[in-house]
Amino acid sequence: MKPIAFVFPGQGSQSVGMLDAWGDHPAVRETIAEASDALNEDIGALIAGGPKEDLALTTNTQPVMLVAGVACWRAWRAEGGALPAAVAGHSLGEYSALVAAEALPLAEAVPLVRLRAQAMQEAVPVGTGAMAAILGLDASKVIAGCAEVTGAMGQNGTEVVEAVNFNDPVQTVIAGTKAAVDKACEVLKGMGAKRALPLPVSAPFHSSLMKPAAERLKGALEAVDFADPKIPVVNNIDVAIEDDHDRIRDALYRQAFGPVRWVECIHKIKAMGLHTVVECGPGKVLAGMTKRIDADLTGLAMYDPTSLAEVKAQVA
Repeated sequence: MKPIAFVFPGQGSQSVGMLDAWGDHPAVRETIAEASDALNEDIGALIAGGPKEDLALTTNTQPVMLVAGVACWRAWRAEGGALPAAVAGHSLGEYSALVAAEALPLAEAVPLVRLRAQAMQEAVPVGTGAMAAILGLDASKVIAGCAEVTGAMGQNGTEVVEAVNFNDPVQTVIAGTKAAVDKACEVLKGMGAKRALPLPVSAPFHSSLMKPAAERLKGALEAVDFADPKIPVVNNIDVAIEDDHDRIRDALYRQAFGPVRWVECIHKIKAMGLHTVVECGPGKVLAGMTKRIDADLTGLAMYDPTSLAEVKAQVA
């Protein structure tokens, strides 16, 4: 079998009925039941029936995406899919990667992610923060433009905008206070960005404004009993592989208010000699990013029984 990496999507790839295609697959059914027990609510009903507005609430989106990614992973393993040589996750997806690597039990990960989501939502009042995707502009220019805006508007320390998701060479997401993000969109278009798209999110994720949320998360992380990862996990705050449990905790803490260095994560995976990257979970967002980051890499998506069989055939 070709050596492969598995990557797990984060917030934004959710959809009502995203696990329906698995039918009554035992691995998927058992994953949903385990997560529902951990949260003391029927998370399967939320995934299957929504409504869309409820699924889009951060406090719901984060746990359901964790569950969906782990369900697809367990189905892959149940169907004889081989262990990858590395795993990683985009933002929230890192928790799915840690569960897949058996460093974090799902029963502990689900309530932890629910707390993370609640803390993030409560850190910044709804309507005061914002995010936007900047397309067609080099990341270094996006960083410079954000610094210019923060410097001009943030003299009193209340307005800030930062580059927070480095998704591909010409797609960078920015986040911060709404006024600063709006101004940055203007500035960055003036610097050559093809588009600046406001994102339908309720908080400025991965920006320094999330530091209060990270402090709440830090306390919860201390209570989690991590195990040694059985698969190397490339984290997205340092683009590093950690075995030390305290360093894993610290990376998850800092990830909450630090940038997602996804382009570098994919480069790291390639440097490990892995040229096939399989997105495990709903959607095909990361598979598309993989190809845009490095055309020499193969990006595959595995989200239902049909795509599982196709991936198995391609990596055999």
